[in-house]
Amino acid sequence: MSEESQPQTKGENAERQFVLRSVYVKDLSFESPNVPEIFRNEWKPETSLNLDIKVQALAEDTHEVVLTITVTAKLADKTAYLIEVQQAGIISMSGFQQQELGPLFYVYCPSILFPYARQAVSDLVAKGGFPHLVLQHINFDSIYAQRLAEQAKTEAAGNTTH
Repeated sequence: MSEESQPQTKGENAERQFVLRSVYVKDLSFESPNVPEIFRNEWKPETSLNLDIKVQALAEDTHEVVLTITVTAKLADKTAYLIEVQQAGIISMSGFQQQELGPLFYVYCPSILFPYARQAVSDLVAKGGFPHLVLQHINFDSIYAQRLAEQAKTEAAGNTTH
């Protein structure tokens, strides 16, 4: 019997495999609702950045991970630009324990996708005629740890109300 057809219990010497099948832009949006008037003002914007990570199973060992980055730049109360990039990847993996999946999906995969999304944001800002914007590195480990801490706090609060 070939090794592929033999069932393996998770954790029983299963060979770990992680394969990045594809990286692609799932959705891309650039809005600059106050152009050309916004160019008349001194360029000292307030910039905000929002992140979201979604994971969707496509098959037993194949998932789509989507990193959404939303950047908003405002001058006073007027929006200079609003950018949303959904950078996605299809990954196949096997041999990982259940507790290892969270860090894979929410730390490792976004770390792979982020440079592509950062480049897309930078290109859109430049093509919109605005001064150069380079997003700084994002520590997905820290974000994931914070998310776990918040979940634990929520679960603990839920257990005390029963």
